Amino acid sequence: MQGEKSPVLAGHKLLYRCNLQCKMCPFWRRGDEVLLGLADEIRIMDALARAGVSFLGFEGGEPLLRRDIGEILREGHARFHTSLVTNGWLLEHRLPEIAEHLDLLFVSLDGIGETHDRLRGVARSFDRAVGGIRAARAAVPTVISHTVTRENLHDAEAVVELAEQLEVGLTVQIAYDYRSARALSPQREELLPVIERLRDLRRSGAPILESAEYFDAILGSWYGGRPWRCKPWLTINIDPSGRIVLPCYVLHEYGGSLPVWEVDVRQLWNTFSWAPYESCNQCALACYLEPSLFQWTNLSSLRERVVDGAVNYLKRAPKVSSRPKGGRWIPIARPPD
Repeated sequence: MQGEKSPVLAGHKLLYRCNLQCKMCPFWRRGDEVLLGLADEIRIMDALARAGVSFLGFEGGEPLLRRDIGEILREGHARFHTSLVTNGWLLEHRLPEIAEHLDLLFVSLDGIGETHDRLRGVARSFDRAVGGIRAARAAVPTVISHTVTRENLHDAEAVVELAEQLEVGLTVQIAYDYRSARALSPQREELLPVIERLRDLRRSGAPILESAEYFDAILGSWYGGRPWRCKPWLTINIDPSGRIVLPCYVLHEYGGSLPVWEVDVRQLWNTFSWAPYESCNQCALACYLEPSLFQWTNLSSLRERVVDGAVNYLKRAPKVSSRPKGGRWIPIARPPD
């Protein structure tokens, strides 16, 4: 608040291994090092808490492949507002272990039926994900996580309709071309009307959790020459071995170096050179763009904006008196790319 930089949101990959093989994702292609046990996961959480983190998103790979996922989430929820990203394949089976330890659950869906299965590389993955959503939505606020690629542009509005039918929320990302995965970012000309349509649907009441300003910022930057100022220091990422990923999730493709429990994160955050990355605008990941648009002047409103606002929105009964002006919701986890 006095000009110091401090992370508020955190993302932690619990592993790279996955039971699906998404075309646009580089992470399942990696071999995991020895995975950390619960004691080291707690060391990560305690270090993040000391650094000032309030919201922790667990991701992968596929987190539900971890046998100890319930224990990890229980410890996380004791310290933070928590979310988890899953492809949904194991969700119905693992739901009793995780539901009470989550504030938000993200289930990845990248199209309808065969489109999703083709992008995810495994038959029936769409049906398993939708089955998981149906099972989970009564137990924990559930959100469809949709990545727009050049192969599923035609499904964007149908995914919005599916979220409405399932009575869950929807978060939208645009594929980023990682060096170690297949390039699937949409062509500029084809992407433009899709972004505009999603923004208009958001304004008309569709359950899209990104703000209209999020879509406006993408349009202004990529098509209007008006860059948004990225504030990557608001988010800290931790790899499966407990190392801090700098400067952000996208650049260097989640390569970490310093174990978070061995670092004074606040000191590191205020000595690291962030300036070269403020005008990057290469990605449109909501976990960076939305917090960068948000005016961080009233930290007491964080839970209302990040968790309560989303839960109220998903229940279709928002409390107007307590909803922040503009209705912006800040995601606390990303979909697997």
